[in-house]
Amino acid sequence: MENAIYTFNSFNEHAGEGVSQAISKFNPTGRKPIIICVGSDMILGDSLGPLVGTMLKRKNVSAYVYGTLNYPITAKEVDYAKKYLKLMHPDSVAVAVDAAVGNSDDVGLLRVLNRGLKPGLGVDKELEMIGDISIIGIVASKSLKNYNLFNLTRLNLVYKMAEKIAFGIENYITGQSMVKRYLNSTEKGVSRGQGSVCR
Repeated sequence: MENAIYTFNSFNEHAGEGVSQAISKFNPTGRKPIIICVGSDMILGDSLGPLVGTMLKRKNVSAYVYGTLNYPITAKEVDYAKKYLKLMHPDSVAVAVDAAVGNSDDVGLLRVLNRGLKPGLGVDKELEMIGDISIIGIVASKSLKNYNLFNLTRLNLVYKMAEKIAFGIENYITGQSMVKRYLNSTEKGVSRGQGSVCR
């Protein structure tokens, strides 16, 4: 699949559904997802990932979630996390969540891409790519001092973006679980039907 991207405005009430549909589009084989939420709770703009992770944990989604406000995965842990996830979840599709900077008109946008993300670019750090699918929230505009802008980001914006992303991921995971339950019940029904015919 060629590089593709879906963009949603976090103030649009349907942004969460859009995120869910984009993940589904980028995971056509239905591989079980794991969620990696990158960021730090010490920097307001960079707390988007840990906020999403915390919300998903509270929703008790049926997927492994790494990176929360209590146990964040910061830029320093990304390389270790990547190796750990590859070892522990070799057959899963990794969905990575992180904050980013962009053009001033793009602040508040959510972007879902069919490739991983490079954490730390917003604060001028070059790190390895992580994830198979990425969800990026643009929390501030680009500048020579992105680190300062991350601290000046409004909490209301970051929280709203986190809610939409968490809803989209939860909706996707719930839908995936429902499809699997339906397929399993159908297979059992077919098996029972075949058994009655044999008798």
